[in-house]
Amino acid sequence: MHSTLKTIAISLVAAASLSISSIVMAVDGATLFKTKTCTACHGQNGDKPIMPLYPKLGGQNAEYLVQQMQDIKSGARSNGMTMVMKGIMGIVTEAEMKTMAQWLASVK
Repeated sequence: MHSTLKTIAISLVAAASLSISSIVMAVDGATLFKTKTCTACHGQNGDKPIMPLYPKLGGQNAEYLVQQMQDIKSGARSNGMTMVMKGIMGIVTEAEMKTMAQWLASVK
């Protein structure tokens, strides 16, 4: 009897952990863009960078944006301001890149 209750308890804890992880992963792109400090240089919606040298990200193709973020993170892209971006991309996961890119692509 105790073994069955223990198994049920472990299962419930595991299920709760998965649910919490899903909620955390479901953070929207706009929130990620802000919490990853992207707004500091690219503007609130990625469409008004603070300097002409910085690219407008809002409205860009999502696949293009993901590729650029991956290339900066891996070091495959190392021109312009990528030295600054490499440090920032170090705290961004693949899933977060895709979420932000989808949101940025929807910005008009």
